[in-house]
Amino acid sequence: MRALTIGLAYDLFGSYPRRPSDPPDAEAEYEPEATLLALEAAVRRLGHAPVRLGNAHALLRLAGQGAWPRLDAVLTIAEGYGTRNREAWVPLLCEMLGVPALGSDGLTLSATLDKAWAHRLVAAAGVPVPPHLVVASEPEARVARLPAPFPLFVKPRWEGTAKGITPSSRVEDRAALVREVARITSVYRQPALVEAFIEGPEYTVTLVGNRPPRALPVLQRALEAATRIGLHALERHPAPGGGWRHVLPGTLDPALEARLVALGQQAFEVLECRDFARADFRLDAQGAPRFLEMNPLPTFAPDGSFGVLAELLGRPLDDLLAEVLATGLARLGLV
Repeated sequence: MRALTIGLAYDLFGSYPRRPSDPPDAEAEYEPEATLLALEAAVRRLGHAPVRLGNAHALLRLAGQGAWPRLDAVLTIAEGYGTRNREAWVPLLCEMLGVPALGSDGLTLSATLDKAWAHRLVAAAGVPVPPHLVVASEPEARVARLPAPFPLFVKPRWEGTAKGITPSSRVEDRAALVREVARITSVYRQPALVEAFIEGPEYTVTLVGNRPPRALPVLQRALEAATRIGLHALERHPAPGGGWRHVLPGTLDPALEARLVALGQQAFEVLECRDFARADFRLDAQGAPRFLEMNPLPTFAPDGSFGVLAELLGRPLDDLLAEVLATGLARLGLV
């Protein structure tokens, strides 16, 4: 097998060009150096050579200077900033330069980052989603017809990694709803997605490969005990009293896991994801899964889902990531 040269595009913590008007969690989706080291180790385990490229703006400069390196493929974990198309910047540059990219293309990355669009697409294919409404302004929040009874959940329409979610994101009445919509629209400069608050346990389905994707073991995510908001969303915020308390309220029997996997695979196919993605679900009051979001640009950090899965499977992280990357290289016809 020929050794390949794989470019890595990324945004690391501390690299964000912060502006005074930016939200406090502006770079929450960025990665630690440890993620890059894990991916480099995975590429080398496959017998290939990783090359650090930097973020989308660094790639743009390389292309403009005629200094684009010879690459067989690019893997991006670069999030960009500011717009709902930001995750698509690197894949679109690769398209323009004729370099194959691992993972989903720019259209899928934009459609999934916009949670309202993702909900419409998967719901049209029969994947259950929470009742929801897009609210673009504080005055609109005062008069909008609600998608469900209180409590409701308010979050930015196109963010990931729980950006914009705080303890106040769960709202119990109209006044709180108006305050939260005002916060989202002013701080994050985008519409708010208002959803029925699904109180049940939360699960994440990691999918790898293509046609159909294969599911790794389903994981339950911890919830904060009082609010039932995902603990991962609240840990970056100050905790009252003795700190955040977590609960794992669900049980994962084979029938539920099979249902979650089937819905995750269905959403993966509908959204035309490629190579890897993570689908998140919650169980409603009847115990039925409701789709929350699809993340085709998941973290590969050692303390993220892939790190947990590698430990659960008794495998080194770079070994699991090498298998994931190999599926993408096979799709591209490079191995």
